[in-house]
Amino acid sequence: MDAGKKKPMVSDAGAWAMNVVSAVGLIMANKQLMSDSGYAFSFATTLTGFHFIVTALVGWISNVTGLSTSKHVPLWELLWFSIVANMSITGMNLSLMLNSVGFYQISKLSIIPVVCFMEFFLHSTHYSSRVIVAVTVVALGVGICTVTDVEIKVKGLVCACVAVFCTSLQQITIGSFQKKYDIGSFELLSKTAPIQALSLLLSGPFADYYLNGHSIFKYHYSVGALLFILVSCILAVFCNTSQYLCIGRFSATSFQVLGHMKTVCVLILGWLLFDSALTLKNILGMLLAVLGMLFYSWAVEHEKKVKLASDFGIENTSEEEDTILLGKKSGIDKDDIELARSES
Repeated sequence: MDAGKKKPMVSDAGAWAMNVVSAVGLIMANKQLMSDSGYAFSFATTLTGFHFIVTALVGWISNVTGLSTSKHVPLWELLWFSIVANMSITGMNLSLMLNSVGFYQISKLSIIPVVCFMEFFLHSTHYSSRVIVAVTVVALGVGICTVTDVEIKVKGLVCACVAVFCTSLQQITIGSFQKKYDIGSFELLSKTAPIQALSLLLSGPFADYYLNGHSIFKYHYSVGALLFILVSCILAVFCNTSQYLCIGRFSATSFQVLGHMKTVCVLILGWLLFDSALTLKNILGMLLAVLGMLFYSWAVEHEKKVKLASDFGIENTSEEEDTILLGKKSGIDKDDIELARSES
């Protein structure tokens, strides 16, 4: 191993655990913050702007103190990425408002195949039949436990399509940027966060007013609401950082498939903490989704081993050809060359 290679601060399992725990915690905190039984802070887009302000602040402190290093990424790349990311956020919020919850869940599930198609066309990524089956099982399981009523409207369908396309493109681009500019996950997030924060804070109040008819400037901030906003922002920093970490180390497809563990956790915690209904259909769907995730993990590992064995076979074949060529050029028998190698 190269001694100069920097060891990652967070392991692969740690990155996944951080993403699941922070995302589930963020959903629970936001549910208390935004629900009518909680603090009725129904300004999701502006709240996301607050998230990115805190993320940008943490990134700036990290750069100033030398905990992270800043690398150059062209401004135009950061701008178009931020536009796509913000369209993903706004599109999802509009899709949830204009469509039924069932269709909203279906649109979120459709991100998986869209990511697969995008990775195939953009990066020539090929998937084995095992991986395709695993992805299908996960989507089916999550669909069974989350999709109920399905009602489609034209405007809602357009918003859902925009949200799915932009979310898929954003997640693929995260991994592409990290490889293209040799930049770490947190360093990349630190560069995109200020742009997203500024744009969401400018457009968020108008988008939220359109979504729920309430103005954030007329909202009464209680101590409890401010506390939950702060908790939401802190959890969002960990959630965003771990998202960039996971996509950078694995792929957007793996992030989507294994990320549905968060859906399972949210359903269970909703039943435990908020008395949400948990039916036999929900339980069977969750079990199917978990089995699909386990099968997906096995399928990906199997592909890695097959590729490794294939690469090793190619190296051995190349070495064999070099040996034969060396024997022909020098007039020495192949067995004598092998004997000399073994003795050396």
